[in-house]
Amino acid sequence: MSHSDERPTPRSAVNLEDETRVHWDQDMSYGEYLQLEPLLACQQPLSGAHDEMLFVVIHQVSELWLKQCLHEAHAAARHIAADQLRPAFKMLSRVARIQEQMIQAWEVLVTMTPSDYASFRDSLGQSSGFQSYQYRELEFLLGNKHPGMLRAHRAHPARFERLAAVLNAPSLYDVSLQLLARRGFDLPDAVLERDWSQPYSASAAVEAVWAEIYADTEGYWELYELAEKLIDTEYNFHKWRFSHMKTVERIIGHKSGTGGTSGVGYLQKALELTFFPELWSVRTSL
Repeated sequence: MSHSDERPTPRSAVNLEDETRVHWDQDMSYGEYLQLEPLLACQQPLSGAHDEMLFVVIHQVSELWLKQCLHEAHAAARHIAADQLRPAFKMLSRVARIQEQMIQAWEVLVTMTPSDYASFRDSLGQSSGFQSYQYRELEFLLGNKHPGMLRAHRAHPARFERLAAVLNAPSLYDVSLQLLARRGFDLPDAVLERDWSQPYSASAAVEAVWAEIYADTEGYWELYELAEKLIDTEYNFHKWRFSHMKTVERIIGHKSGTGGTSGVGYLQKALELTFFPELWSVRTSL
């Protein structure tokens, strides 16, 4: 037989039941640990339309990722407040990776055509992503403070109280500026002690401090890295908002959104919002 006629000897099929190390009679199974039965029972499309399942799954997965984002971002804020930047950096890096997953989810949703969406849109009633309390909490935590946004959650006392607590606490940026003050930088009292429930106003003094840090990255490496982690977070948030807006535009055009929002018009305005204004403006002045 020539060398070219040789064939590899096929391997025997692996029989997993012969694996003596597999715990078939376990105290807790994979599905039990992850509570898959209740989790996979949560997808309950109302219309019978094929594409509604995709719509439900995409939004439920996004809410799970938001839950993890909040877990990481709240912990990062606590570490920054305690002058422990290294673990905060890891947590903010994880937030950025989660945001990438959330951005990519829109690429799946855009496989839905206007006709696909119209086939089940009436089933949504007045429900809207605008009502997502986890998304609102994340915005409050990052600094987009607007007390009026609490009104949508008045009917749910526990949810309302949690959002009110985050609204009235320093944001991730506020605790970062307080850290700069503890590190010896001269920041105005109006920045360090203010009504945390109100939107943050940009300060020339804060921009000057960030400019000093960026001008001497070797001397202020930790603070420079903090600035870049914050920028990563907001940059990905803008990408998520943009992808959301273009997905909505692609599927429903400029129709009004469910829940009474103006749809694409509202999402376009949201693109103009910034959480950490001086970290963007300082780039022009450097």
